[in-house]
Amino acid sequence: MPLRERLRLVGLLTPVTLIIGVFFLAPLTIMAVYSLLEPGLYGGVEWSFYPDNFGRVLGWADGVNEEFDPVYLEIILRSFKLAGLTVLATLALCYPAAFWVARQPERMRNFCLFLITLPFFTSLIVRLYAWLLILRPSGVINTALAALGFYNPVELIYTETAVLIGMTYIFIPFMFMPVYASVEKLDKRLLEASADLGASRWQSFWKVIFPLTLPGIAAGSIIVFIPSLGNFIVPSLLGGARVLMIGSLVEQQFLAARNWPFGAALAMLLMAAVLVCLVLYVVAQGRNGTQEASR
Repeated sequence: MPLRERLRLVGLLTPVTLIIGVFFLAPLTIMAVYSLLEPGLYGGVEWSFYPDNFGRVLGWADGVNEEFDPVYLEIILRSFKLAGLTVLATLALCYPAAFWVARQPERMRNFCLFLITLPFFTSLIVRLYAWLLILRPSGVINTALAALGFYNPVELIYTETAVLIGMTYIFIPFMFMPVYASVEKLDKRLLEASADLGASRWQSFWKVIFPLTLPGIAAGSIIVFIPSLGNFIVPSLLGGARVLMIGSLVEQQFLAARNWPFGAALAMLLMAAVLVCLVLYVVAQGRNGTQEASR
């Protein structure tokens, strides 16, 4: 490569490299270092190697300074469960909606896409407080049930159900957009060919539609699952102290408990879990691409 081209390439890559290094790699390195340090008595850190921050979660704590507590694993498993349920709930709502929107006239499609993105123009906290008004014992749902003759209020607020509702509501646009992009690209001639060959609607769906829209489903699932796993705003407002997720636990360790090393260790475990999910997604996509190429 000529020297002039090399200098041009360096000039183009330098700003991006600096941004990634300063705003991603440097904070990540600090977090990784803090996760292996001893917590200070009144907050902060002591500069000595201390792997028991991970031992409190994974089980190798020394039992003197730190003890293994299975409650942290329960919180992590609850976070995975609610994140997975959020993916399923958003997919169940967005998949048929994407087909309906894709069949509308262009002006109607644009209006529907505008409605999907409209919540981004409003503060997330305001929208979650609206759900507090809906789900609380004297809220809209229980008031309507009382009007229908159900005088015992349904306990919705500060439950896993409330957290699931809140996260599903928040992450619907993140699932809808990738799924809609895949649905809009469907070639109608393939469906017509499938019908001409005698396939039923169910067979056409599983053999033609679902495989073609699977990349959008996978992308939307990843986009929803990762922020759902580390979310702390929704569990804090709609779950309270009853529904603690790993994101809320990390927040508590940094702000309330001032145990920065343990909070950093929890954050690193969360990032490791996210990284595993991304690697599995990339491997699955690579296998699908290899199988399609072999065909």
